[in-house]
Amino acid sequence: MVPNPFDTWSAAQGLAASFAVGLLIGIERGWRDRELAEGGRVAGLRTFTLVGLLGGALAVLSAEFGAWLLAGGVLGLSLLLAASYREAVRASGSLSVTTAVAMLLTLVLGALAARGAATLALGAAVIAALMLNLKPALHRGLQLIQHHELTAALQLLVLSLVILPNLPDAGYGPYQALNPYRLWWAVVLIAGLSLAGHLAMRFTGSERGVFWTGVLGGLASSTATTVALARHAKRQPALAEAASAGALAACGVMFLRMIVLVASIQPKLLRPLGAPLAASGMVLILLAVWQWRRRGAAGEPSKPVANVASFDLGTALAFGAFLAVMAVLVPAVERWLGSPGVYALASLSGLADVDATLISMSRSQAAGELTVETTVVAVGLATLVNMGTKSTIGWVSGGAAFGRPLVHGYAAGMGAGVLATAWVLLT
Repeated sequence: MVPNPFDTWSAAQGLAASFAVGLLIGIERGWRDRELAEGGRVAGLRTFTLVGLLGGALAVLSAEFGAWLLAGGVLGLSLLLAASYREAVRASGSLSVTTAVAMLLTLVLGALAARGAATLALGAAVIAALMLNLKPALHRGLQLIQHHELTAALQLLVLSLVILPNLPDAGYGPYQALNPYRLWWAVVLIAGLSLAGHLAMRFTGSERGVFWTGVLGGLASSTATTVALARHAKRQPALAEAASAGALAACGVMFLRMIVLVASIQPKLLRPLGAPLAASGMVLILLAVWQWRRRGAAGEPSKPVANVASFDLGTALAFGAFLAVMAVLVPAVERWLGSPGVYALASLSGLADVDATLISMSRSQAAGELTVETTVVAVGLATLVNMGTKSTIGWVSGGAAFGRPLVHGYAAGMGAGVLATAWVLLT
């Protein structure tokens, strides 16, 4: 509600909020230029505070004399800042317009505070001051980001903010199994997890150890991480135990990631699937920690492990196509061949990817096409086949010293999952 300019108390409250807006931003600007001589900076604490107060005063008066008064204030300040900027460039050679933009923002937020939105204006002022203060950290972060990572992040934003909201949430095609919105939402979820794992792995530094390489790489792709660690163990046999610990950790994180997918797609499956997945994941992570602690003295890598590739647009489209095929095949096979056909399909698809199988089966169960029991068994078979594939790849690529702990660890993890499943069925 716009305060009446003749209501002294309401006007005073609005001006106080405007003063606070200017003070918040002015403190940051004044602190950053505190070493400059008096008169050597365009604006500091006092100027920003006065600009915030000016915005508030103009807003209060605009309620009586019209919006042209506030517009004139913005225009006048813009001209003043343009002249100051020209002189500052001549004197220092700096082309930064941050202070000028911050001052215009202060004027506008001061006016907003006086127009009855004090909380919103103060919140925006706090965020603005924080962004101004984070300049060194933000610039360092930009220097760390590689071009393909920026491209992947922008593509993910296109997938989630541009494409996803405009897709229809309805079934199409055979068995009405192709739901564009839900298929694409699953693609966005997997892409986000993969990109997060890649960035976490790279920014913490794979040189910190192959164990953390496995933990963080498991967020992106446990299979790709296992291959990278197996090759590392092949090049440096002394690191086989440490590398196998990282591979076990990657598989353990894969199970925890599967719980997130189940919870996001079909929460009803959390009870029958959540306990086995959690049990397998925790056993594998505990075994990874034990394997890591018992490694030899040579357990630190002399060379960093290659990072897992980020999830790009081509991979996202291929994954979406695979999901679409699975979405049609699951109900088709179930109608033609019954549960045995679904189990065969899950086992076959597990050779390539366990996430697609989990998502497809969960969506089919949510649509009433599969029973809970069939879904649980199918996901278990796909996971078993996938772990068998990874252990084979690990043994062949990394040697027996790397592959043997994987086989033992995977067997223990799957055993824990079977016991957890039996416990769920009996309770």
